[in-house]
Amino acid sequence: MKAMILAAGKGTRVRPITYTIPKPMIPILQKPVMEFLLELLRQHGFTQVMVNVSHLADEIESYFRDGQRFGVEIGYSFEGRIVDGKLVGEALGSAGGLRRIQDFYPFFDDTFVVLCGDALIDLDLTAAVKLHKQRGAIATIITKNVPRELVSSYGVVVTDDDGRIRSFQEKPRVEDALGTAINTGIYIFEPEVINYVPSNQVFDIGSELFPKLVEINAPFYAAAMDFQWVDIGKVPDYWHAIRGVLRGEIQNVPIPGKEVKPGVYTGLNVSANWDQIDVTGPVYVGAMTRIEDGAKITGPSMIGPSCYICSGATVDNSVVFEYSRLGPGVRLVDKLVFGRYCVDKNGSTIDVQAAALDWLITDARQIPPRKDPEERQAIEELLGNGDP
Repeated sequence: MKAMILAAGKGTRVRPITYTIPKPMIPILQKPVMEFLLELLRQHGFTQVMVNVSHLADEIESYFRDGQRFGVEIGYSFEGRIVDGKLVGEALGSAGGLRRIQDFYPFFDDTFVVLCGDALIDLDLTAAVKLHKQRGAIATIITKNVPRELVSSYGVVVTDDDGRIRSFQEKPRVEDALGTAINTGIYIFEPEVINYVPSNQVFDIGSELFPKLVEINAPFYAAAMDFQWVDIGKVPDYWHAIRGVLRGEIQNVPIPGKEVKPGVYTGLNVSANWDQIDVTGPVYVGAMTRIEDGAKITGPSMIGPSCYICSGATVDNSVVFEYSRLGPGVRLVDKLVFGRYCVDKNGSTIDVQAAALDWLITDARQIPPRKDPEERQAIEELLGNGDP
C-alpha cells in the first residue's frame, strides 16, 4: 500500500530548531520524528512512501535515502528551484504537493494515507482504512477529541451524526467551538480526490481542498479514533514530547541507551562520575558527553551527544542539543539550548551570540573566553537563571 508524508514546510513555529533542522528531522532522543512515522506505516503494510521536500530537503533525503534500511521504499518530490547554484525551497502546499506527484506520473492508484511529518502517533492505520472503505468515503480525516479549553489551538471538525463532515472551525474561541474533535493531520484518500486540486499552484489540504469537498457534498467523513497523538508543531509541543518520552508516557518510544542508575540513561562513552554529580531522573545523556563533578542534572531533562556540562552548572527540566557547552555556574531551568539559541518553554528566544553570552553557553568544540564574576552574575540574571 502507498502513503505520503508531508515534509516540505519551513516549520516557522518550531524556530530556532528549524533554522538548520527540517521539522521531520527534529530528534526525539536522537531519533527523527519521521522515522517513527515510517515504522508505523511499515507495521500496517504501507511500504511505498512518497515524501514531498522543500526546506532543507537535503537533510531529509541524505538520512532516509531510498528507505530500504527502514523496511520501506521512499521517493522524494522536491518543491523549489536552483538560484545562484543553491537549492531554494518553494513549497506547493500540502495538496499542491500531492498534485505535483500525481501529475509527474500517477503514483496514487488506490486508497492511500497522508501523514504530516511532525507528530508521534500510534494509530491503528489498518482499522482506520477499513472504516474509510466501509463508508465509501472519498476522503477521511482522523480526528481526536481534546479538552474544550484546548480547542483554540487546533482546527475543529464539525460532523453530523453519521460522521459526515459539514464544516470546519480554525482555532475557534472556546465559547464558539461547535465541538471538540480536532484535525490531527492524518488523512485517508481515494485517488480521485486529487482531481479537485489545481495543477502547478500552491494549494492546501485543510483550508482549500477540504472546504471544496464539503461544498460539493462529497462522501467526506471524520473518523474519531482513540490513539496517542503528540503534535510537534511548536516549541512548547516539542518540550512536552521530550518530557513525555522521558516519563514513559508516550507509547512505542523507548528511552535509548543504558540505565546507569535509576532513571538515568546514557549513550556510548559518557564521561561522568555519577557519584559526584547531583542527578535526579528521568534523564537522558547522549554519547561522548562530559559532565564534570559538581554539576546538577534534574529531570525530566535531555542532554544531547558531545556536550560539555561544567562543574557547578545546573540542567533542570531542560533540553540541551548536541555540541552544547554550559559554563561553570550556568543554571538552565525550563530552557532549551539549541546552538546559539536559548529558548524558554513558551518559545521565547535569546540569541546568546548576539547578546554576547557565547562564553556562557557555547559550542563544546571551542573554548570560550573567561569572564569576571560580576559580569557572569549579570548575564546569568539576563538569562533568567535565578532561583525558580
